[in-house]
Amino acid sequence: MNNNVYKKICLSVAGICCMTAFNSHAANWLMLQGTEPESAADRVKVWGFIQAQYQHNNSESNSSGGYIPPKLIGPNLTNQDQFNVNRARIGVRGTGFPLDGKVNYFLLTEFGNNGITAVDGGTAHVTDASITLNQIPGARIRIGLFKTPGAEEGLQAIHVFDYINFTAVTNQMLLERFPNPGYSSNIAPITLPTTTPLSGFDKPVGAFRDVGIQVFDTFKQPGWEHSYAVMIGNGNGLNFGDNDDNKDLYLYWSSEAVEGGKGGRREGLKMFAWTQQGTRVLDNTNDSVANPVEFNRDRSGLGVKWLSKPFRITAEYMVGKGMIFVGPDKPSFYINDAAGAVAAGVGDGANGEANGYYLEGGYYIPNTKWEIDLRYDVYNRLSDDKAFPGGANAGKSFEMEFKNLTLGAQYHINKKTRINMEITDASAEAVDWAGGAGPNDNLDGVDQVYAVQVTHIF
Repeated sequence: MNNNVYKKICLSVAGICCMTAFNSHAANWLMLQGTEPESAADRVKVWGFIQAQYQHNNSESNSSGGYIPPKLIGPNLTNQDQFNVNRARIGVRGTGFPLDGKVNYFLLTEFGNNGITAVDGGTAHVTDASITLNQIPGARIRIGLFKTPGAEEGLQAIHVFDYINFTAVTNQMLLERFPNPGYSSNIAPITLPTTTPLSGFDKPVGAFRDVGIQVFDTFKQPGWEHSYAVMIGNGNGLNFGDNDDNKDLYLYWSSEAVEGGKGGRREGLKMFAWTQQGTRVLDNTNDSVANPVEFNRDRSGLGVKWLSKPFRITAEYMVGKGMIFVGPDKPSFYINDAAGAVAAGVGDGANGEANGYYLEGGYYIPNTKWEIDLRYDVYNRLSDDKAFPGGANAGKSFEMEFKNLTLGAQYHINKKTRINMEITDASAEAVDWAGGAGPNDNLDGVDQVYAVQVTHIF
């Protein structure tokens, strides 16, 4: 599609979306995912969903015919055109002990092909396994593996997510990739066709989850609902064990003016804020000596979500410091792991900072099964990066900016089945470099991504 035509189409619906609702909601995800109705829950409720998709990345190669991850389809990163069963999850939930409705559980396993399973060659992974104790008024206790309280894109249920792909800030700054046990070199851009995935990480993505204990609850006032969560976790994602003696701290608060409805489609205005603090162990020194070092990893954000059918609006701003992921092909957490760049401290994700935001809206067309969605997101990676102190690249850093404009449509076949269709106009730039120079040789040519996805919940 011609770029100017595409932007005109997006701008034509921007007025509607920016005043703005169907699947993304002002829902209380802490309660929906962590609790069950005490008097009405099943002992065993089997549930799950399947998502099958097709994506095409229209990006161009660098000047040498090489491709980097933003120009390839994940999670395999071996091509630009792919059909995929990206999620296939089945689980059980309920009150395990009918004699006590104040105890509930949640178990979910992933069988699809995504960042959780692809590292292990498609092996199924348990993504959630938790028990919630509801005996203490105002302080419910959840123990096990579950979603950490945090950003809306990560905390909400993925099967009701209004888009196919995450924003750049969520995908890069929040969807954590964990350091390898030892030093791993960066991988050079690949030429197509290839059968070698462009990823150097040995562990699955964190999937916005951790193993730990959480105290949470919701307090209702006339017209309002206030929720909090305090969690301590291993800081090791989906891995049941801990890889060090450090623990992560997660804090969350939301206040919602409830307009009506219930569950995932409840209408209202929700304001929320969150923060996460922890450390990671990384050996990113290529000196043939085991030299793991602890690095801080801090993330924070605040946002607002409004749903009042037929309109929806969401906005969120996030910041990160330490352990900034700079690409699946860069397990060293350096943009350039050559000795000169490392010595200069340039492109250092382990100590770097980043920030980003998104604004999205939806309009459910009355008396139809159609919904229109529009989203704009920006991610500033290594926003504080050092510059080369001398030489031909003096004064240049590896700060990079990613921008995406996504136009989507959803057709709701029924309450359990829908089709998502979207076009994302993507761009990426190393801000201190001229076009075609340095890292921009790889970033130039990042372009549209076309995607179609079918979701069925059972």
